[in-house]
Amino acid sequence: MKLGDMIIYGCVIIGAGIGLLFDKAIPGVLIGLGIGYVCKSLLFTNSNKE
Repeated sequence: MKLGDMIIYGCVIIGAGIGLLFDKAIPGVLIGLGIGYVCKSLLFTNSNKE
């Protein structure tokens, strides 16, 4: 498993946990997925893009 994928999965799990506190797990998962994807794209920018 790649490090970028682990970041996304971690954010999804954290988002689901926070969502369960408010009885809305699915929106929490989706918000966590978005935040994880943004974090991954910010941390792992490909310098070979032209």
